[in-house]
Amino acid sequence: MAEFILKALVRARGIGHLYYIESAAVSDEETGNPIYPPARRCLHRHGVLFDENKRARKVTKADYTGFDRLICMDQGNLSWLRRIIGDDPENKVHLMMSYAGKHQDVADPWYTGDFETTYQDILEACEAMLCVSSISVPSLNSPLRSAKMPG
Repeated sequence: MAEFILKALVRARGIGHLYYIESAAVSDEETGNPIYPPARRCLHRHGVLFDENKRARKVTKADYTGFDRLICMDQGNLSWLRRIIGDDPENKVHLMMSYAGKHQDVADPWYTGDFETTYQDILEACEAMLCVSSISVPSLNSPLRSAKMPG
């Protein structure tokens, strides 16, 4: 959901062409799967466009050099991501809700079934993220990675 929410926000601000936003998982269990149907329904209810052909993929070590930001939804995913990429000397790895000034995980709908709360968490954090000056004015060669990493 985060990938498509962030894409919708940058598109609405007329800066979508400046960003490359992609999501990935920290495990192999969803690799190749389409967007989870309840997530699709939630995005649709909010008018958020999404790629019908999107398929899950796993984060790779190479993603660290290929993206300016790797954003995790929760502490568990952060731990798994660090096992995949190793150290973070460039401070590229962040928790999504930290952009909203909160020290909490994004609500995980996989366990709660509450996709609306997850949507609202992600929306709040993405809107705050776009207010951070180093992210709101990227260079044309600065991809931004929004990572949806299921637990």
